Formats: sequence, structure tokens, C-alpha cells
Amino acid sequence: MSKRIGSYPRVRVEGSGSGTVSQAGAVLLVETVRKLGLDTAISTALAPWRKPRAVHEPGKILLDVALGVALGGDCLADVALLRAEPAVFGPVASDPTVSRLIDALAAAGPKALTAIRSARAKVRSRVWDLAGANGPAADGSVIVDIDGVLVLAHSEKQDATATWKKTFGHHPLVAFVDHGQAGSGEPVAALLRPGNAGSNTASDHIETARLALAQLPKHLRRGRQTLIRTDSAGGTHAFLDWLSKPGRWLSYSVGMTITDAIHQAVLKIPKKAWTPAYDSGGTERPGAWVAEITDMPDLTTWPKGMRLIVRKERPHPGAQLRFTDLDGLRLTCFATNTKGGQLADLELRHRRRARCEDRIRNARDTGLRNLPLHDTAQNQIWLEIVSLALDLLAWMPMLALTAETRRWEPKRLRLRLFSAAAQLVTTGRRRWLRFTARWPWTDVITRAIQRLAALQNPG
Repeated sequence: MSKRIGSYPRVRVEGSGSGTVSQAGAVLLVETVRKLGLDTAISTALAPWRKPRAVHEPGKILLDVALGVALGGDCLADVALLRAEPAVFGPVASDPTVSRLIDALAAAGPKALTAIRSARAKVRSRVWDLAGANGPAADGSVIVDIDGVLVLAHSEKQDATATWKKTFGHHPLVAFVDHGQAGSGEPVAALLRPGNAGSNTASDHIETARLALAQLPKHLRRGRQTLIRTDSAGGTHAFLDWLSKPGRWLSYSVGMTITDAIHQAVLKIPKKAWTPAYDSGGTERPGAWVAEITDMPDLTTWPKGMRLIVRKERPHPGAQLRFTDLDGLRLTCFATNTKGGQLADLELRHRRRARCEDRIRNARDTGLRNLPLHDTAQNQIWLEIVSLALDLLAWMPMLALTAETRRWEPKRLRLRLFSAAAQLVTTGRRRWLRFTARWPWTDVITRAIQRLAALQNPG
């Protein structure tokens, strides 16, 4: 009789091992922090909140929490992931110390938020300089996407209310810089709002745009080279007036609601005026057309130079048509102040705003699935921590990864790179992390470390 062989080998387990570092791949994030000078910038910004004779710097504490979130944590206590590996992450504050810092920063209100955001903006300029041709503004222009996100709450938290989707929680507005098809995106604004905040509240869109522009290098904070994209929630008079204000002169591509005036204008478009739309690859898409209706509806009350472009297409299987759709074809409309250019190119540029949905999905996987604290001021600090984590998850691939690996999303980065274990060896007064050759992505990790090491040191 043949001996039965199990599907998996049987191993003995004990808890007395040493010399091995779990989550050793997170050294990529640590090295990114060091090379960018983010630790120094945050520590300097938060120096006013350091108490006399304190052991831990507030900046290091905040960065530790952000690193924990980048590795998959979703609450302050998950900083324990770092505390278990002092050889890689250094001394990490206790849970009570972390909580006291968050309370102190929340009590400081806008002053603390401004300090954190200023440090991020300073480092962002350095990142884009180091990235060179891989940076989001390498061609001299930049795209900022603004969108809302619902964050559910399962307990009575401050400002948690019923949302327009009949859920309960908060309704933040977020903004991301688009890295294009070669990369992902990085957060530049996160405005915490109650759950019942309106989707098309112009004042909130203006504030979010202000926060986003403040994160950009100074030469990109005004001028046509900076494009603001939103869905139809941003299609309001007040927001477009603000974007078009003389001296600001920002470009925009903003979705518009199909009103009766727009619908009537679409009905008057001659058949020959419709041109084929493009798919995501820039080739003609069967069953989709675009046309311009700028001269048809009355736009005298809207900003000068605004153009209206509509798209009609066959609906996807299962899609529900609206009353304003035309002859069984779905209609969408957007406004832009970009002069010239083919309509299909402008429409494709606007439709690529959908990448912001991917950025929001990644943010949900990086601490934004829930707001873990009670007070609104505390959760606003949490949003800044989430933004720091997302910054690192965007900056590290931009500087250290290439080709397909640069497009890896946070979940894949954690699974393939950050979760890799390594042996910690001390030799010649130096500490080495030795990753096993059996791990399929060891070469990706080591080459990324080499690229980071080759970067110029801060200061």
C-alpha cells in the first residue's frame, strides 16, 4: 500500500525565534522618508507640540502612524506593527503617547493642519524635482481631480449624519494629482464634511481646490497649465467663476448636468456635426460620438470662454437610461475653457477623470474605509495621516519602481513587497537585511533600494 502524501508539509511552530524581520519590505518606505527629508520636514513643522524632556518627537510619531497605515493599518493602535521591529523603524511611541499627540494636534485646529500640510508641500516639490521625467508635471502641466467620497460610520461620531445614499457617516471631498497612465496619483487635499453635505456645494469645492493648489509647486498654483477636473458636482456658477477669476486663470474640465436647455440644444445638432469619440487608447470607439453646443444655449451668465461639449453613446448592457437621454443613447456633458483641440481629445481627457475613482478605492484600502476617532477635529488629523500614507505609496513607486511595477496599487505593494521577511545580520558594524532568493519579488525590492540610495541626500 502506498503511503499517503498530504497537500502541505507539516511543520512545528514555536515563538522563540530571533534575527528575522517581518514586513522587512517596508524598508522601501523608510528609505523614501529618509531620502526625501520627510522626517526632518514633519519634525520641524510639529516642533511647537513637543513637550520638554519628551522622548519621542511629534513628527516621528505622526510618521510612524502613517507608515502603519501604509502597511495596511486602519487605526492608531496598528502602529504596533512598527513597534515590533525597532531595528528597521527605530523607537516607536506607546499607544497612550500616540493618542495624546492626536488630541493635542486636534485641539490646535487649523494651526496643526497648516503645519502638516506645509511640510508635505515642501517635500512634494523635492519629490517632483527628483522624479524628473517621471514626475506628474514633467511636461509643464498638471491635472488635479476633485471628487467626493462617502465614509460610513457605525457609531455616533461627531458630524456623522445621514448621507444622500441613505447611509450614515461623513462625506469628505478629496483631490488627487493624476500621474497619467504610467503611474497612480497622489493626494493633495482632504476636506472633512458631515454626511449630509451637498455634492455640489460650491464653497466646499473652492476650499478643496485652494488646499490642492497650495500643495503644488508655486509656478503651478495659477495659470492654464494647471487643469482642475470634477464630475457634475463641480458644475456650478460659483466654482467656475472662481476657477476663471482674472489672475488665477486655471484650466478646467467640469461635468455638467443635462438641463432642459442643454437637452433642447442637443436635439438641434445636425447629424453631420457629430464626430466619433475615442476609447481609452485614443482610437475611435464604435457607438459613441461627440459634438460642441457652445453657441446653442444661453451662456451669458457663465464665465467667458466656456465651451460645452456633449457625448452620446450606446448604453452598456444593464445601464438604465434617463429621461433626458436621446433615442436610446446616453448623453453626458462637460464644460471646459481649453481653446482649440479636437473634440474627441478633449472628451477623452475629461473621461480619464475616472482614474480618480481608482485613487479613492486605494484610499479606502489605506485608512479611509472608516474614521476611527470620535471628534471631527481628531478625524481631520486622521485624514492628514491617511494623506501622508498615500503620499509615500505614490512617491516610492515614482522614484524607485519602473514599468509595470510602478502602477502597482497599495494592496499589491503590500502583498508582494512590504510583506517580505528578511534576515537581519550585523557585520562590520553595519546592519544588513537579507531577503530570501526564493521570494519572487526580491529583485524588485533590491533594485528599488538601489535606486533610492542613488538619489541625492536632502539638504
